[in-house]
Amino acid sequence: MAPDRLSRRVRAVPPSGIRRFFDIAATMPDVISLGVGEPDFITPAEIRAAGQRSIDQTTAYTSNSGLLELRVALAAHLNHLYGADYDPESELLMTVGVSEAMLAAALATLDPGDEVLIPEPCFVAYPACVQFADARPVYVPTTVEDGFQVSRAALEAAITPRTRAILIGYPNNPTGAVLSPERMREVAEVAERHDLLVFSDEIYDRLVYGVEHTCFAALPGMKERTLLLGGFSKAYAMTGWRLGWLAAPEEITAAVRKVHQYAIMSAPTMSQYAGLEALRFGEEHVRAMVAEYDRRRQVIVNGFNSIGLKTFEPQGAFYAFPSISHLGLSSEHFCERLLTEEQVAVIPGDAFGPSGAGFVRACYATSLDKIEEALERIERFVRRIS
Repeated sequence: MAPDRLSRRVRAVPPSGIRRFFDIAATMPDVISLGVGEPDFITPAEIRAAGQRSIDQTTAYTSNSGLLELRVALAAHLNHLYGADYDPESELLMTVGVSEAMLAAALATLDPGDEVLIPEPCFVAYPACVQFADARPVYVPTTVEDGFQVSRAALEAAITPRTRAILIGYPNNPTGAVLSPERMREVAEVAERHDLLVFSDEIYDRLVYGVEHTCFAALPGMKERTLLLGGFSKAYAMTGWRLGWLAAPEEITAAVRKVHQYAIMSAPTMSQYAGLEALRFGEEHVRAMVAEYDRRRQVIVNGFNSIGLKTFEPQGAFYAFPSISHLGLSSEHFCERLLTEEQVAVIPGDAFGPSGAGFVRACYATSLDKIEEALERIERFVRRIS
């Protein structure tokens, strides 16, 4: 097809670096995938049963905003955990996963030419959603020496008259970094000083280890300018259910809902009933899964370090981000050779932004025996190329 038949915005967005390696790995036998960030746990039985019961009762659409009962439960959940206060009728919207919420939020709040500051390395969908809204992503680099935490000075240095918003994702994908309360307040001060919106993707809020999660919207004065994004896929092992949410002040939620109304009739009905069960009775499962992720986290970080791949200690999500820069290979070349020679799939760090060059992302949301086998294969590969 002639290139001019495709939109400029689509031509400007590269294919997902995550998906490329996942698709290659799927065609190979005996591959251990540390690639896609998907829990290896099955959705807890009570949550599955609630979704199954709902199918017997109704297969109709819900309200476009989502089940009111679910939104009431979500509002109570956010208030209980973080002291964040949202009106379930006017300030919460159930979406088809967090990615749909992010894209709808970008389309509802950004104009062509607006700039959005994105600390990176970051999830691959962030700049794409900004570009699909005809706005411009502006990368704000972070470093391993600073714990991959964005600073006030770095944000201030990137601001121009076109800056419209800041987009943060902590706990971070791909690094596992958690933004400290002090750095969180620095972001808030910059947003207030320059009257910026803040998109805060907190999909990994429950997956933290030895620290507490700080909800950005719960910081003083931040609710009025924050689009808070979350979902059920990670903490409740509900990836395939495709259920996310957006929380924001009424005026912003109404604008995002307008985009959502024309794109989606409603989030999947059975998924919403399953999500309601998760909020009501899923806490013990969340705690059990987090404890297991923590055990795997320690094994993979210690394993990489013992191999000689210096690894920043992640405090959230389920990713390790070892450095491979001393091996003389680019991140992509390392990943390609590791996959073809040892059948272990990891993701090049620079798929998540320029600051990821010289690193790879390894997801430890897989069984401990697979992690240990993968580490043995990676050690064999590193010794060979060293």
